[in-house]
Amino acid sequence: MHFRPSPRQLDYFIALAETLHFGKAAEKCNVSQPTLSSQFKLLEESLGCGLLERGGGEISLTAAGERLLPLARQALESLDEIVAVAQAGRANLGGLIRLGVSPTFGPYFMPYLLPILKDSFPDLELYIREDRPNLLEEGLAAGALDCIITPDVTPTGQLTERVICHESVSLAVPRAHPLSGLDVVPVSLLKGEKLLSLGQGFRLHNDVQALARAAGADFLQDYEGTSLDALRQMASIGMGLALFPAAYIASEFPKEQNLLLKPVEGITMQRVMYLVWRNGSSRAAHYEKLLSLAQEAVMSMAAEGVEPANAA
Repeated sequence: MHFRPSPRQLDYFIALAETLHFGKAAEKCNVSQPTLSSQFKLLEESLGCGLLERGGGEISLTAAGERLLPLARQALESLDEIVAVAQAGRANLGGLIRLGVSPTFGPYFMPYLLPILKDSFPDLELYIREDRPNLLEEGLAAGALDCIITPDVTPTGQLTERVICHESVSLAVPRAHPLSGLDVVPVSLLKGEKLLSLGQGFRLHNDVQALARAAGADFLQDYEGTSLDALRQMASIGMGLALFPAAYIASEFPKEQNLLLKPVEGITMQRVMYLVWRNGSSRAAHYEKLLSLAQEAVMSMAAEGVEPANAA
């Protein structure tokens, strides 16, 4: 009979990959170090390849280990899904959802979604990871996340995307700026202006880059913000102009005194927020229900410029 790794062996492999330390991995798995070491050695011998490089007191993944790690995570996730669906079924969305959210939307949307989710499924456990969209997609593909809420999606053919809402994006202009008196800013007047952006990995980074290219504006990569708050603070002191999405504007701009929000003429200023999961997941029904609740949360936000999918 051909060899199949046991779930415990895969647990040990993942723990070693995450900690790069046998003692810490054993502690994480709640076993003795000799037990973990012997089972991991048996895994490597049975697979016929080394998964870890050991030398000089340091541990690192081999090329084979790097290739097999996502598969190990996916295998354990599939086993978890079997148990979750059998025990909880649709009545509790599988018992646990590991949800990734974009930091440019999640903090301003989740306060509306969480109460609805808690009322509908009081026993549901929700693990939330906030990260850049490109890293969320990597986590989803690797099996570290069940589904993600993200602006736009990189087309891979491996993911299912459902629209939560459409969200307008506005240009923030300091009150003292020559463009502040305009109701709508023609794209031609942005030529030579300095445009601030979030760092790479954010969709807004690409949006600002596209606007700068279309307008002949100066895309300031040396002054990329790490958050929308940082971007707003830089724009408010006149370092440049910046783009902000509607959910953030509704949450944070009522207290902003130094910036005015403007539409840009001739440029589509909108992004789409999706709920995304892996194709073929046995929990697709859970995520469809989560999508329905997310769309309900958008309605309860009542934020200008944030419209449910069926209203856009």
